[in-house]
Amino acid sequence: MDRKALFFDIDGTLVSELTGVMPESAERAVAKTRKAGNLVFINSGRTMGSMKTILPGMKADGYLCGCGTQLWIGGKVIYWKSIPGDRAAAIKKAIVDFGFDGVLEGADNCYFRKGYSRIPLISSLKKSMEEQGNLSPFDWDDDCYEFDKFCVSADEKSDREGFFRFLAPDFQVIDRGGDFYECVPRGHDKATAIDRILKELGMSREDAWVFGDSSNDLACFQYAQNAVLMGKHDKVLEEYATFVTKTVEEDGIEYAMETLGLL
Repeated sequence: MDRKALFFDIDGTLVSELTGVMPESAERAVAKTRKAGNLVFINSGRTMGSMKTILPGMKADGYLCGCGTQLWIGGKVIYWKSIPGDRAAAIKKAIVDFGFDGVLEGADNCYFRKGYSRIPLISSLKKSMEEQGNLSPFDWDDDCYEFDKFCVSADEKSDREGFFRFLAPDFQVIDRGGDFYECVPRGHDKATAIDRILKELGMSREDAWVFGDSSNDLACFQYAQNAVLMGKHDKVLEEYATFVTKTVEEDGIEYAMETLGLL
């Protein structure tokens, strides 16, 4: 079998959004395909700072983090894009001024505003990050850290049009549904991440397999010739999928990889 490069989303793909854990079947399948000579990469919207406790038992050949803003192969950083200091400060101010709240995502940690958020989704996300050990002791009033992307949530007090116009020159906004938005520097997404990795390894698009479920996987589903869609998924991905598998909880990763001859 020719060597393949497999790129996995985390939430809703490798890890159940119901239990917050990776099924043994998925861990077994990943280990087996690596033993067969294939390469395994995590390709996530999460930055490294928010994924370090998510997959404690899984071994991978590399990590594509922050929607293509941080790339590792074998523990070596091959690409990194951080938001410049002046722009980062302006973004923090604009999130508040336009009536949003959110999380700033860096390589080491995630950063929230002090205290309670009026937006329930952000309060829940902050609590989850704290429980996972990914919450920084620093907040938005500190300037001792860098961040590479960010997510925001809106409510009836938010000026969406104004904020998105502020971001338009240098950021792409991904609508994740439920008034939750992922904001990534232009020129970066999960597809650019895969392309950089393949070029680094001297591999072709035909060698790549992508696995995903949500709207921030759209770019890599459009890019890849082999796209595996989880049983529970965002409908925007359906026209680009080459195989639809079962849900995470139904051992969808192992089922797909076995059916497609990737083990």
